[in-house]
Amino acid sequence: MSKKILDRTTLEEKLVWYGLILSYPAYALGAMYILGSLIGWIILSVYLLRRFLDVDSQNAPLPILVWVWVLGMLSMELALVQGHLNYDLGLAKIIKSTIGWAKGWALLALFIALGAVLPLKRAIIPRASCVIGLHSLIFTILSALAFIVGLPGEIYVSPLKVVGGPGPEYFELKLFGINPETGLPRWQYFAPWSPAIGLQSCMLLILCLQERNLTWKCLGVLGSFTMCCLAQSRAGWVIFFTILPMVFVLSRLHDPKILFATAVAFVIVALPGQVLIEQLQEMYQRIKESRPDSTRVRGGLANLAVQRWTSEAPLWGHGIVEPGPKYVERMMIGTHHSWYGLLFVKGLVGALSLAIPLFITAVYLLVKAQRSKDARAALGILVVLTVYSFFENLEILAYLYWPALLWLGASLRVCDEKERDMNSGFTTSEVMT
Repeated sequence: MSKKILDRTTLEEKLVWYGLILSYPAYALGAMYILGSLIGWIILSVYLLRRFLDVDSQNAPLPILVWVWVLGMLSMELALVQGHLNYDLGLAKIIKSTIGWAKGWALLALFIALGAVLPLKRAIIPRASCVIGLHSLIFTILSALAFIVGLPGEIYVSPLKVVGGPGPEYFELKLFGINPETGLPRWQYFAPWSPAIGLQSCMLLILCLQERNLTWKCLGVLGSFTMCCLAQSRAGWVIFFTILPMVFVLSRLHDPKILFATAVAFVIVALPGQVLIEQLQEMYQRIKESRPDSTRVRGGLANLAVQRWTSEAPLWGHGIVEPGPKYVERMMIGTHHSWYGLLFVKGLVGALSLAIPLFITAVYLLVKAQRSKDARAALGILVVLTVYSFFENLEILAYLYWPALLWLGASLRVCDEKERDMNSGFTTSEVMT
């Protein structure tokens, strides 16, 4: 069935397909970070070369929202350079940080733009995501057997780490890890740590649900569900099981029955309000206490980031992350949270560079999702991105969830084309014929 999807595909589409289905082989070689960081720039180079050789080709203009993302991520680079200059970090660090920007924040705009500009058969992304789900199920069985027979979870760190990256864990092959607080195995699959695969499982869930073949869809959803459960990520569990109901409600705000049901739900919640609030607080406390060390470190990093941002570098930030004191386990200030990280490293300029594209795109997709199925999946992706920005640094995991960004860009293009077709007096089908 996959052969039919690959019929008459362009080189760019093949790069997307193989870049996804080869995730586990790349992980086995310790090359997952390299693959995810470079494939977008490779696809862009192929596309630009094709455009250069075919000067007569006509392309639809990029949607305005895509330009908002491009300008936002360019502003990230501006804030990065200014922060380095303010603290006299030197040219070498500016170059190194710019390379990091190209493998991080720049990928958000790059893949969204590629999704909007490439004549991409969107069915490739859900099918390849389902293949990843199948591979994850196989990996789960093999790694569980390895744990049962007593094999070590950590296999090796790839020599490819010499190319540079955020840390050695990005180049490590690990069948499973051990949660030090529970002593139980914890899976991270092809991500650098378990909460990151929680993010990826939520993205894969949305993409796999777009698959039309029922068998592949079931395999993909089952694979993403397994990844989320075994990752033991608190944020991942909550988002995975609430994202679909959330998108369902958000995309039907025009429906009086949904508004009525929502109002009734609020009334039901308000009646036993105090009791419910206490139960929710107790539940939240139990979730935090399930991993107290992690909660303590995250809270300490957040406080340090805000204090030093407001007192030392409110506009442009510090330019780089810095090691924290012992009570946060020497972890880098500016990690574990996109917004605190942006404020500390890139200041208010950096935070607004992400907040503005996220907000404008969310409003646009919320309006479009009331009538468009294309916009609903994209809205789900944006919701996951927004929520996870409070638990992870989005930029250092962009190499993982790039297919979701590609789908988001393609959805923006489809919505933009339909809007232009309606304004011109034609339907999409009439234009196609």
